[in-house]
Amino acid sequence: MSKIRVAVLFGGASSEHDISLKSAAFIIDNIPRDKYDVVCIGITKKGRWLYYPGGVASIPSGEWERDPDCTSAILSPDPIHRGIVTNENGNATVRKIDVVFPVLHGRNGEDGTIQGLLEMARIPYVGCGVLASAACMDKATTHMILDYNGVRTARWHSLLDYEMNHLTEKCREIAADLGFPMFVKPANAGSSIGVSRVENEEQLIEGVKQAFYHDDKVIIEEEIVGRELEVAVFGYDAPFASFVGEIESCKQFYDFDAKYNLPDSKLSIPADLPIELSREIQKTAVKAYKAMGCKGLSRVDFFLTNKGEILVNEINTMPGFTSISMYPKLMQHLGMEPHYLIDKLIEQAIDNNDRVV
Repeated sequence: MSKIRVAVLFGGASSEHDISLKSAAFIIDNIPRDKYDVVCIGITKKGRWLYYPGGVASIPSGEWERDPDCTSAILSPDPIHRGIVTNENGNATVRKIDVVFPVLHGRNGEDGTIQGLLEMARIPYVGCGVLASAACMDKATTHMILDYNGVRTARWHSLLDYEMNHLTEKCREIAADLGFPMFVKPANAGSSIGVSRVENEEQLIEGVKQAFYHDDKVIIEEEIVGRELEVAVFGYDAPFASFVGEIESCKQFYDFDAKYNLPDSKLSIPADLPIELSREIQKTAVKAYKAMGCKGLSRVDFFLTNKGEILVNEINTMPGFTSISMYPKLMQHLGMEPHYLIDKLIEQAIDNNDRVV
């Protein structure tokens, strides 16, 4: 029986390029090779697609781009190809693909764009569809959908780039409603990139400007004092939630450095919570997952306030997938070791390739 050919897409022209490389290396290392043949497709920070035939060890550092055997690659939207077109020595070669694992965080990976291309190509892929990916990527849209479905979130406001002409006035209105301190975030970014905690009007204006550097929409949220919890959700028609995990950040808030560069942030699995409260958080995670139309996998992040209120912070449709990332750690605590988890993610993508998004 021939092996299933899975293409792993990594890198990308987003601010989360480097995290994608680390996630991809972990996933490639853990794909069962007795069942799958792996085709590596890297996307540079400038957006160039390359077929990479080299070893996994060169991916996390970015050295893979300089491999002399890299060749130009195109994911064909034409379903007759169902694969990658590479250009080698002036000759076009079609490499058939059975399924794609898009290990792309942030823009052009988690926002529905790559999913739309794969839908046109009619190639099964791991993770959420076009609409769910786009809706979860946009934090303002996430708030609106969850609010409508009775899933509590922090109080919030959003700003569009054209409102920069009245930024001081807008910031005063928001401050009067939410009060300081608050958090300013790009609406479409992950890994806490461009996020700032602000304590006065001057910092608010500067934080909004910084967030607009990463996106043309900005969201401002009230500060929630409490514990930061995360739940991994897995599945399609009958999704299930992992145990609740807790983050104890080594910094004032869980920013990019605290997540990926500083060793003192702690992850506790399971979180020290009463059983009934844990079950309520798990139930809410699945409710939010379904409300957003998620499929395959997502990580649902929560705040547990000092008053015992459960608030959804955000939903990540392609969460970090490194050896220290919360999603694989949470699933491992359920007994799904990385090689088994990755196998099941790919398997369910193939089984559900006739999904409508």
